[in-house]
Amino acid sequence: MLERAAQQLNHPALIVLYLYTLSVVYVHFRGKVRLRFARQFTEHSGILAPYNSLMYLFSAVPKDPILDSGDFPELQPLRDNWETIRDEAKQLWEGDRIRPSEKHNDLAFMAFYKRGWKRFYLKWYDDPMPSAEATCPKTVELVQSIPSIKSAAFTLLPPGSILGKHRDPFAGSLRYHLGLITPNSDACSIWVDGVQHSWRDGKDVVFDETYVHWAANNTDATRIILFCDLTRPLHTPVARGLNWLVTRFVIRATKSQNEDGEKVGLLNRLTPAIYGARSKMQAFKGRSRKTYYGLKWAILGGLAGSLVYVVLIRPLDLF
Repeated sequence: MLERAAQQLNHPALIVLYLYTLSVVYVHFRGKVRLRFARQFTEHSGILAPYNSLMYLFSAVPKDPILDSGDFPELQPLRDNWETIRDEAKQLWEGDRIRPSEKHNDLAFMAFYKRGWKRFYLKWYDDPMPSAEATCPKTVELVQSIPSIKSAAFTLLPPGSILGKHRDPFAGSLRYHLGLITPNSDACSIWVDGVQHSWRDGKDVVFDETYVHWAANNTDATRIILFCDLTRPLHTPVARGLNWLVTRFVIRATKSQNEDGEKVGLLNRLTPAIYGARSKMQAFKGRSRKTYYGLKWAILGGLAGSLVYVVLIRPLDLF
């Protein structure tokens, strides 16, 4: 019986569970700043932890939270033309075109809107937005001239806004910020794994958004930046090919829109329903936190117990 039990421990389903658990543990302990371990298992970065671990393994950039933007010479046209980009962003801001999603169809940043964060997409893992080509053609042309930029947007953080600790779920990219209209103050900053970067007009930064990061604008001025996702440089053609496939067929499905008539990715077509369910769950959590967490862990425990029974206990004919 012990021999059969040992064989069952090598069951493919359990091997998958071992690898998933190890990858989640690695992601959790990778940085100095960490989320609650229980949260790590159930949030999106936990779900993508096995894939992200592969990206870290083959990454061709240092493991530092904040990277030297000078090591990305392809971004020089953005630095050289930051005032042109700023002028187009300013026109959008003054025309109230930088705004939150009105239809809750923006899965990637749904949690930010209640903090006052706003955006205007230039592109999102696809061709440029028609609204962007019409209103900020010079910026679109600059972004399109750099193949490593897969998404771009103008993003706004209002005075007094705080974005809490979080980590982005996808390690196949790096994040780029270029200051356009900023308070030029250390009171308006982002922290990546505890390392601070203060936004400044015309100054840029590249960072690994899968480290825990947070931001605050503790000033009385609005902050607007150019926000981009860059393809993470990777060793080996196989790793690059895998990242291309996931980017094209999965991340692309999170595409949102600036205005009616623009394409929306498959996952974001489902987001309004997800948003409604999440709102109900948050309301229930507010009424009774103990009951909410009790049910949550009962469900997760039941799923884990079912797996153990099906894979380990039932084949041993103990019942």
